[in-house]
Amino acid sequence: MNFTLILFILVIVTGVAWVTEKLLLQPKRFRAARAALVDFDQQQISTAVSGTDSVPLPDEVMQARDKVQNDLLREPWWIEYSASFFPVIFMVFILRSFVVEPFKIPSSSMGPTLLPGDFILVNKYQYGIRLPVINKKIFDIGDPKRGDVMVFRYSKDESIDYIKRVVGLPGDVIAYQSKHLTINGKSVPEIPVSDYFDTEHIAYFKQYEEEIGAVKHRILKDPNMPSYILNTEDFPFRENCTYNKEGVICNVPLGYYFMMGDNRDNSADSRYWGFVPDKNIVGRAFFIWMNFLDLKRLGVLH
Repeated sequence: MNFTLILFILVIVTGVAWVTEKLLLQPKRFRAARAALVDFDQQQISTAVSGTDSVPLPDEVMQARDKVQNDLLREPWWIEYSASFFPVIFMVFILRSFVVEPFKIPSSSMGPTLLPGDFILVNKYQYGIRLPVINKKIFDIGDPKRGDVMVFRYSKDESIDYIKRVVGLPGDVIAYQSKHLTINGKSVPEIPVSDYFDTEHIAYFKQYEEEIGAVKHRILKDPNMPSYILNTEDFPFRENCTYNKEGVICNVPLGYYFMMGDNRDNSADSRYWGFVPDKNIVGRAFFIWMNFLDLKRLGVLH
């Protein structure tokens, strides 16, 4: 059960409590309190008229009257807590579902762009408004672009969110041969930069600045890893991909995307488990807002 579904259930439960309180229980308590106060006042008048020696003092009468009213107006504890939490839970649900959602990066598959421990923000509306839980698009705003860092639901287990870079759009021909990327027959530019030390694997990797579309970013390659791709899975439209000793060539089906991690030799991505359908898109990652191990990592994603 994913967090969005849990949040949705909480919205329903607390919302029902809130509506029940506002429309049924609260008016009922007000009516009962008014009736009780009328009876209380009549009893005080009767006591005063009868001339009984033990007439309560005015302060005592008011305190007793307030106690009767407060006791009858007091909410049951379960209503008080559930109804009071509803506005907060509802706002969080709306923000996470339609505006922005936070995620934490668990691995170095997108290194050096994203590192383990990075807390990121994901734009939920840039690729269209989708209904929460079922993730069905109801309003189209825009489509993913090459180079975007995108969060999506893993096709083999849609309760798991993955994050990779968009490399291939619907209809593209993607070739990753001898560890070099080609899109529609055009070689993707990459410039060697200083080697990168990967703390997760405790090893130095070759680092390059790559440019996909209008996005410049850095990628990593492990010179000790072979070019061919091992342990591929069966996936829809696998016949669109040709695997050889130098890597893979794929024709991206309509309605699907080809995703790759920036840490090219340490990323389980479309090369291994296939294409990402449009219905699985969650949103575009755009900002690192916290990393407790390295506070200097805050900033916009590229």
